[in-house]
Parts: sequence; C-alpha cells; structure tokens
Amino acid sequence: MIKDSKRIVFKFGTNILRNEYKEVSLSHLYSFIEDIAYLFKSGKEILIVTSGAVGLGAKKLGIDISDSTTLKQAAASVGQPLLMSIWQDGFAKYGITTSQILLTEEDFSNRKKYLSLRLTLHKLLENKVIPIINQNDAVSPSELEHVCFSDNDKLSSIVASKLDANLLVMVSDIDGLYDKNPKIYPDAKLISKVEKVTPKIEALATGAADGGRGGMITKLQAAKVVTSSGLYAKIVNGKTPDILKKIFDDNIGTVFLPNKNLSHKKRWIAYATNIMGTIKVNDGAKKAIVENQKSLLSIGIVDVQGHFKRGEIVSVVDEKDREFARGISSYSSDETDKIKGLHSDKICGVLGYKFDDDVIIKDNLVLI
Repeated sequence: MIKDSKRIVFKFGTNILRNEYKEVSLSHLYSFIEDIAYLFKSGKEILIVTSGAVGLGAKKLGIDISDSTTLKQAAASVGQPLLMSIWQDGFAKYGITTSQILLTEEDFSNRKKYLSLRLTLHKLLENKVIPIINQNDAVSPSELEHVCFSDNDKLSSIVASKLDANLLVMVSDIDGLYDKNPKIYPDAKLISKVEKVTPKIEALATGAADGGRGGMITKLQAAKVVTSSGLYAKIVNGKTPDILKKIFDDNIGTVFLPNKNLSHKKRWIAYATNIMGTIKVNDGAKKAIVENQKSLLSIGIVDVQGHFKRGEIVSVVDEKDREFARGISSYSSDETDKIKGLHSDKICGVLGYKFDDDVIIKDNLVLI
C-alpha cells in the first residue's frame, strides 16, 4: 500500500520552484520544507532531487544561457551553492540535517561507483540525514545537452529504484496525468490511477514547460522505471497548499502502481544511465530470450553498433530495431562483431580465447 511507504524520494522541477519573475520562490520552497519536515518527523526517510541551480546562477550573473553549454555550466557552479543553502537553512529551522550529493551519469553506469554511492546514501539515511541531490551540471555537459539524465525526472527515478525507495513523488505544476492536454481542452479529466505505463498512456504526454527540461513525457518515463522496479510513483501539483502532507490521499494527483520487482542487479542493468552500444539479433535469438529466458549466443547476432567494453551495458534489439532487452556483454564490441553469427565452439578459433559461451548470460539479461 502506498500509505505504508517508508522511504520517499521527492523530485522538484525548476518551474515549481520559481515565481512569475523566474526567481526561486522562497514561499513555495519553505512550504515544501515544512511539509517534508512533518513527514520526516513522523518517521519517513526522505531523499530530495532538486532542479534550479542553473536558473539561480544565470539570474545571479545576469546572463542568457539559452544557447551555451559552457555558460550553463558556469551558471550551475554559481547557482548550486545558492540552491543548497536555501534547502539547508530551511531544514535547519526544524532541526534537520541535510547533505549535498551531486551526480553524473558515470556514478550510476559504473557499477563500483554506483555501489559506493548506494552505501553512502544508505548511511546518510541511517543517520537521519536528508540527502539533497542534483545533477552535477557544472562538470558534466552531457546532462545539459540531453544525452544522459536529460532531466531530473529520470535522475529521481534512478535514485528511487536503486535506493530501495517505496515511493517517488514528482512535484509538478499540474494536478497529474490527464486524458488530454488540460491547457487546450477544458473538459480534460484527471487520471487518478495508472496500473501500467503502456504506449497508450505515454501517448497522452506533452513536452516540457518553458524553462524546464522535463515535462509529462519524462514523468511517465520516470514512472515506468519506478513501477518496473516494484515501487509506487505519484505526480502532484506543488501549487496546492500543504500538498506534500496529502501525498497518501487517493483523491490527490495521479498514482502509478508497481507492476514488477527486479533484483538490485537487474535494476542496475535495466536502468543504467549509459547504454554503451547495441546488439541486433535475429528472430530465433529474440524468441529464445523472451519466451525461454535463455542467454544470448553469438550465433543469433546479426549486427553490432557502438563501442563498448567487456562488462558494459548494451541494448538488445530485434531486426526491426525495437529494443526488447538490456544486458552486460561478456565481450567488447570489436570481439562481438568478429564472432557474430558463429557457433559458440568457434569463438576461441576466431579470437584466440573465449571468456564465455554466451555473449550475454541469462543472469545478466533483463527484458525491457
């Protein structure tokens, strides 16, 4: 039950933290802090994923950052301590300690870094600390260029799924998911519950609002990640008074129900932020993987794309380029290309060595 959620990740986007002058709205932010403090003191474990550093920095510097990644990085480096100080000072008034965690895609795609991060965050929660998490925009241009996290909706979903959260709450400027765009259609109806994020549900989404990097599309993608990990997700309107105290109310927002529960390792494989390459397989290999839960053998591979090392995450697609699985490759892209279409007993003869009979063993494969 969503009401039993012990560990909650809150995600705040740029637009919900700003006023009409595109400045951080202290009244909004402090109201969120008050609500979160209430939940924290009632025994909930809280993690916060927050946007706003780039906008704060740009406002402070008085610069236009719209067309320059370098200026966005500079603005982020100025804005991040300002943003953190607001959160920190607000929670300090309630006697709550916070910490700052700045992340890049490598912190998740590199398994050793991911496990270290996971341990750190668990220790912070054990010691009654609220981690304040943001992308490290100042040093990682890929996020700013929409290559990896692309927005904090995805980052928050990865944090929630990999930190054993029970619930991800995406605080937006809209009541939830509607059956059509409420800004265009006055008769649009709020969808209060989504059992599964299907292509039909995804088709209801619209893009990012002005000044943000997300939108309903990325929120649905985040909900898909979270629910596939066995967690709840919810979209609520941050402009509603005391909204965060009402997150367990069935009549508030849109709730997405869990529909799968992957192991920690398979969550990491499925939702690693960096997919390093693609392996295309024939229909026989796809059937063996999907229907019979078999490993991927070299004989079923028809093409290899991208550059990846042994042990990195790759996407597995069918002959129509539709992704259906992800996995940890036992061979590099060059090695895989050389052995594609061959029986496993030919691998050693071609490469001069053999790591495994399988290009991806079944324990390292996850259906998408």
